[in-house]
Amino acid sequence: MTRASGAVSEIVDYHLVPRNPMNFDPAIEIRFGSGGLVPAIVQDSATAKVLMLAYVNRESLEKMMETGETWFWSRSRQALWHKGETSGNTQRIVSISIDCDSDALLIEVEPRGPACHTGQTSCFFQPLK
Repeated sequence: MTRASGAVSEIVDYHLVPRNPMNFDPAIEIRFGSGGLVPAIVQDSATAKVLMLAYVNRESLEKMMETGETWFWSRSRQALWHKGETSGNTQRIVSISIDCDSDALLIEVEPRGPACHTGQTSCFFQPLK
């Protein structure tokens, strides 16, 4: 177990548990891929339903730690975006986990409305047959 300065967060088996979202431990190793991005799966903490897949860069990760809400990097707009900024459907972060290769994130949230821009609870509502 590694503790950040001030014991505001701890890393246990690559799991960041934010005790105070204002203090992010920059020593956490995340393998950002091409373009400085890492994929992030967003999951409802109460139901375990996968809500969406988005991309995170260092700046959006820092914004998440500062605010306790999800922030992503829009590849199409080439801009930082706060989930729910326009719709009001924000996501409060419960935990952020790093996968075994340190190149993907799992963000567990308490959603405040639908995750998908279509109004669906999840962006994964279209079966592929």
